[in-house]
Amino acid sequence: MTDVLTCADLGWAPLEALLGRYGLALAPVAEGAPIPGTFWGEPEAGMIGTALYARPDTPVHSLLHETAHVVCMDADRRAGLHTDAGGTALEECGVCYLEIRLAAELPEVGAERIMADMDAWGYSFRLGSTAAWYADDAEDAAQWLNDHGLIDATGAPTWRLRT
Repeated sequence: MTDVLTCADLGWAPLEALLGRYGLALAPVAEGAPIPGTFWGEPEAGMIGTALYARPDTPVHSLLHETAHVVCMDADRRAGLHTDAGGTALEECGVCYLEIRLAAELPEVGAERIMADMDAWGYSFRLGSTAAWYADDAEDAAQWLNDHGLIDATGAPTWRLRT
């Protein structure tokens, strides 16, 4: 497995606090147990409704990505959410952008680390790296998030779910 920051490395407390700002629940899963609601399979995070599931070996970037999916989807999709977030390509870009912004809210993580982990895990962007995409090609993602009230004019999360 690629060496990326895991939930065990960070600990549950900062992740629970971050999710709690959205009114979302972190549901830790025991080491080696199946992860409910995982789309890509273990150790990737899972989502069912407003609960996010992760094991100690779940990459932090995966948990932040699935959290961003829950935040970015509309209330009707969220109400029926189980495993597959769905959504448009632009929404997926917004999810990736918000994932980076959420990492920046975790002093133990930061945007640079999460972008490096995204690259190591195999995220693919037109400009070749997550950092290049974020710096030079993510204006549409930021605008989409802003239009839906999910980030403010500075790019900071508003801690609201899309309605």
